[in-house]
Amino acid sequence: MVEAIHTAVNGRARYRVEGLYRSEPLKKLLEVRLSQNRDVTHVSASALTGNLLVCFNSDNTPHSIAAIIEDIVVEYRHHSQNSGEAPADAPPEAAGACQGQGYFASLPGLKDLFSYTAAQPEEPWHLLGADEALARLHTHRDLGLTRDAAREHLQTYGPNLLPEAEARSGWEIFLGQFNSLPVYLLGAAAAISVVTGGLVDAILIMGVVVGNAAIGYKTETEAEKTIESLKTLVRPSAQVRRDGRLVEISAEDVALGDLVVLRPGTYVAADARLVEATHLSIDESALTGESLPVSKSTGALTSPQVPLGDRVNMVFRGTLVTGGEGLAVVTATGSHTEIGRIQAMIDEAESPETPLQRQLSALGDQLVVICLGVCGLAFAAGSLWGMGFLEMLRTSISLAAAAVPEGLPMVATTTLALGIRDMRQHHVLIRNLHAVETLGSVKTVCLDKTGTITKNEMSVVEVFAAMQDFKVSQGRFLDPRGPVVPADTPELHQLLLVSVLCNETEIYRDNGRDVFRGTPTENALVRLAMDAGLDVAALRREFPLIKVNHRSETRLYMGTLHQLNSRGRFLALKGSPMDILALCRRQFRHGRETPLTEEDRAAIEMKNEDMAGRALRILGIAYAQGENGEALDENGGLTWVGMMGMTDPIREGVAQAIRELHRAGIDTVMITGDQSTTAYAIGEELNLSRGAPLEILDATNLAQIEPETLQALAKRANVFSRVSPANKLQIVQALQQTGKVVAMTGDGINDGPALKAADVGIAMGRTGTDVAREVADVVLEKDNLDTMIVAVRDGRTIYLNIRKSVHFFLATNLSEIMLTVTALSVGLGSPLNAMQLLWINLISDIFPGLALALEPPEPDILERPPRDPQAPIFDAGDYRRMAFESGALTAGAMGAYGFGIWRYGLGVQAGTLAFQTLTLGQLLHALSCRSDHQSIFSPGGRPGNRWLTLALGGSLLLQLGTMLIPGLRSILGLAPLTLLDGLVIGGGAVLPFVLNEATKPTSRPEPDNHNQDYADPGV
Repeated sequence: MVEAIHTAVNGRARYRVEGLYRSEPLKKLLEVRLSQNRDVTHVSASALTGNLLVCFNSDNTPHSIAAIIEDIVVEYRHHSQNSGEAPADAPPEAAGACQGQGYFASLPGLKDLFSYTAAQPEEPWHLLGADEALARLHTHRDLGLTRDAAREHLQTYGPNLLPEAEARSGWEIFLGQFNSLPVYLLGAAAAISVVTGGLVDAILIMGVVVGNAAIGYKTETEAEKTIESLKTLVRPSAQVRRDGRLVEISAEDVALGDLVVLRPGTYVAADARLVEATHLSIDESALTGESLPVSKSTGALTSPQVPLGDRVNMVFRGTLVTGGEGLAVVTATGSHTEIGRIQAMIDEAESPETPLQRQLSALGDQLVVICLGVCGLAFAAGSLWGMGFLEMLRTSISLAAAAVPEGLPMVATTTLALGIRDMRQHHVLIRNLHAVETLGSVKTVCLDKTGTITKNEMSVVEVFAAMQDFKVSQGRFLDPRGPVVPADTPELHQLLLVSVLCNETEIYRDNGRDVFRGTPTENALVRLAMDAGLDVAALRREFPLIKVNHRSETRLYMGTLHQLNSRGRFLALKGSPMDILALCRRQFRHGRETPLTEEDRAAIEMKNEDMAGRALRILGIAYAQGENGEALDENGGLTWVGMMGMTDPIREGVAQAIRELHRAGIDTVMITGDQSTTAYAIGEELNLSRGAPLEILDATNLAQIEPETLQALAKRANVFSRVSPANKLQIVQALQQTGKVVAMTGDGINDGPALKAADVGIAMGRTGTDVAREVADVVLEKDNLDTMIVAVRDGRTIYLNIRKSVHFFLATNLSEIMLTVTALSVGLGSPLNAMQLLWINLISDIFPGLALALEPPEPDILERPPRDPQAPIFDAGDYRRMAFESGALTAGAMGAYGFGIWRYGLGVQAGTLAFQTLTLGQLLHALSCRSDHQSIFSPGGRPGNRWLTLALGGSLLLQLGTMLIPGLRSILGLAPLTLLDGLVIGGGAVLPFVLNEATKPTSRPEPDNHNQDYADPGV
């Protein structure tokens, strides 16, 4: 009843609970009861996997906790099957609730679940016969529900709507911009400035904070609006039987027990058990990931654990009818459908923190320590030399503000926002600011096959006729000698003729283009014939249809009988090649019918095996004709025409995109619901393993694999086949647990949970579903995977540029701290007053820092391996280098300050020299921060950055204004300068710049990565 499946960690155990799978009431009960137990510290149950996670105190063992769980399960079974009294420990209000629904209906959140469960059978619906399912739901096969019964069911169980993800409000987006430690520190500094009389200081500080928030708010709200505009605007409808009449209603009004009529081209409005099916086929790719439509039947199945894609007597909400007709009784609506359960997984999955967020958070923690130490040291030094309390308090606050790079949040936000703007120009929509940066650190990309790698539409790629091979590309036939015209090749013409006659695809015009309504297979045949120049409509008029024999479980081919002339008949067949070949005595070759020899049969069989081994879907084509058409049948005497190999084609640009990802050191993993043979063939074609043997893992039994084993398998596998929606989530999480930053691409409903849990979820904008787009971080508006390469390049560039900006801010701010603390420590007072410190940080430094964030991509950016997201943004060597650079800037400013004291004494004049020297030195240092290994004096320097040129020019003009504008000079507390003072300032600024450039490392340091996977792209 309760099996412990993972107990390796003390105080933590995972159990498999019998009956928990797909039982929301039992899930709620276990969580409610166990959370009330004082020995249990945490509990999480999943009705999607049937597993239960319990954390408990050291006085218990996994065995004792299992006993508690078993008692709850026994209690659940007893009281859910009987309407007797409540348990002895039940609350008083439970007594009335026991009637009909049991005690559990009184527990919070269980009433609705139990009312819904009351209509469900003890066995899964696919195990019941069609008549038994109708009886359970009190529905008549011919009449359906009455209007009153439908209204009652809608009131009881609610409308047939899926809960939509709650959108973030404008206030949530805006307030989220303030949720960072540097902003908290700046806010505290501003508040203290107000208390101590520094109102102007506080206004300047908060102006930068609010400006940063405004940029982030505008960018994120625009992205949300753009994604929202992609939602499907058409509200689906459904045809149901009510009171014996066929009526069309809105899909949200479909009720439990309704009889839904299924016809080609209609979407299934709810989960339902099939009652009638005539050659019914359903495209379930959006739910299961299977490329090909599934043939449906009405017979009961025998195994309760049949995978979703193999429940042939069930239809599911959100899938598409591609052929045939059917009638089904609704067994689940709204959130209780399979799609609803997937959305529950989406709600449970948590979006991870991005690498840049982790890096800046760690840097913020370091700045807290720096601020506290600097404030304390400066206050103590000033007090020691007899400076006033209020004066030292304001100086300490100014130094605290100097320790925090005020421009850092704005630089990060603005850089990411500009990345979003650039991506939009490439038809890539970014949902949040950090998704672009995270793309730059991705180590593994999980690629959903159907609809992402492939087009989710069948296409003929190979033809075998007259014992010859013909390749098909974009509607053109090619043999080894070159292009072939079907009109001049009788065998090809006959093949296309039979394929479009034995075909139920309807063609109509919409806005000047042909639209095909039918199965993907038959659509592909008609499209190929039209590309080859055949007039399909004219052929169908020339060969009027008399009757159709559809494919069935015992006859693996379809046949259509046509009027040939006034007396003749024409029989067209397509289907399983070997079954059709067995019916043939002749073959169509050289424009006439010739005998079909045993050698010919053997050659056809070998070709069939060859095409099947390449994961092609193969159709055999044959025909018969005669004057006495009634004598024609499918039992023999047919003429073999040939075979057509079909596949779901790979999108243009996907192979090149995967090669580029590999060049950038990024692993690619394909995840598909297809069989292993199909998945293997596509994986080989795309070279997912980079020339090594392709590792493929069938995910049928993935749920039974221990997490540690799955992590090891996930690191090796290039392809996962037969994957369910829950499996996709498992695979993504397993890869993340190995330390990789994972991107997941997808377009279907079944991809939703994995898209949300991935570090970067990437959805298709054109063919993708609303569910996929709503949870993804990135939407490819035109479904082009090659734009991912641009995103990866820009993501890496953005990270490097932010690193350059942070380097600039930290080095220059540290120089201000070193200058002030050094002067105070030796009794020379404070060279910079509070307003001068704020001027440097808020005016002079911000624009060069922003410009450094706009550096162009470095030429070898895609040749480097992904960075390790766990490594700090700077290592010890980086901090030593920054300290050296800051020391040089400090020495230059202290030299100018010392000259001012020697010439003018302590006071405003000496402080002015220190202020101007330090500011000019910091502006020059922005040029040095463009590269951490290439000197500005080296030949073949970096590409120009016009933004940095404009920023430095603007900052120099502002700085010139501090000397020429009397009012501004008075606010900052500056004195006029002489020509000699100007020479001293120039020397004090230029010499540190020359020293820093001369001592710069001449080669790029190796990345300090803790994970070897990130240091070596070949691992």
